[in-house]
This record gives sequence, structure tokens and C-alpha cells, in this order.
Amino acid sequence: MKAYSIDATTVTLEEIEIEMQANTTYSFFGSILIDELEGLNKHMIYADANALSEGQNAYFIGEQLVIGKSLIIGKEEFTDLDVSILQDELESLIRRDVNEFYKDALSQLSSTDLNLYRTFLVQKREESVPLNTEWVLYTFNIADDRTKEYFLTELKKALYAKEDAESFMQKMATLAINAAG
Repeated sequence: MKAYSIDATTVTLEEIEIEMQANTTYSFFGSILIDELEGLNKHMIYADANALSEGQNAYFIGEQLVIGKSLIIGKEEFTDLDVSILQDELESLIRRDVNEFYKDALSQLSSTDLNLYRTFLVQKREESVPLNTEWVLYTFNIADDRTKEYFLTELKKALYAKEDAESFMQKMATLAINAAG
């Protein structure tokens, strides 16, 4: 099966041939802790769930934050397929430029066992909204500089006080979603 891999160190894209079996992602990452990201239409991005705590490189595929090496395969419902996106097109979606806000936040979070993509519920009025840490980082990244600094300062305080990182992110998500109206 035609797939793509992205090397975490160099953030380079390579076309590879794999045989999808029950242990393929385990063999590729050397771990059973794998994140499945649906950041590309009709494709699945697999990423190493340990990459944050191991301090691996971050990059974007489109708007999807990815940390560490990744494996990209075609996906239609529950069926694995050859990738259908052209290599040049995918290459154009990869952004290696991770700004200082993300670098600082990810560096601080690397000392935790937080998963960027695990959802938690946030209350917005009477509605429960599923969000994740990646959404929180994205939201605070697009805020003004003062708000970014507030987030990073509060994150540093929370981690120093040994607060649960996911609870902190849930608190920040609640602030962000209710500030949006």
C-alpha cells in the first residue's frame, strides 16, 4: 500500500510502501500509543502519542498540529487505502515554522503525560462541547500577545504547582469558549 511518512527530525516527506496489518502502526512507531488524526480529507494521519513527552519536533499538516514522525494513509470509512493526495500537494501543506508561542507551550507540556488530541468536555451555557489541548493551543495562539503571555504564565504556574495538565487545559478551554460568546 502506498503511504507517506514524515521524519520528525528533518520534517521531510517520503513515499513508502507498507502492508497494513494489525501491527503495522506498532511496528512503524515502536509503540502501541498512537494518535489517529483526521486532518486530511480521505486520509488518516497516525502520530506517536509519546512524541510530546519525548520533546520531538512539531510541525503542521494544513492546520493540524503534529508532533514527531507520522504515517499517512488513505482512508475511506473503515477501509485503509493507498494515499490519493499527490506528494507535491501534501508537501505544500506541511509547515515547519512553529512559532514561539507553540514552542514555549509544547516545551512546558513535554514534562507532562498530556495527550494533545484526547477530548474533554467544556460547558458553554447548557451545552457540553468536546475540545482538546490542540484546540486550546490553536485558540490562544491566534489571540493577542497579552493573552498569549497570560496563557504561558498560567501554564508555568500550574505545572510548577503540580496541577493536572489536562485540568488546566480544560480550564483554559472554558475561558476561551465562553469569551468567544
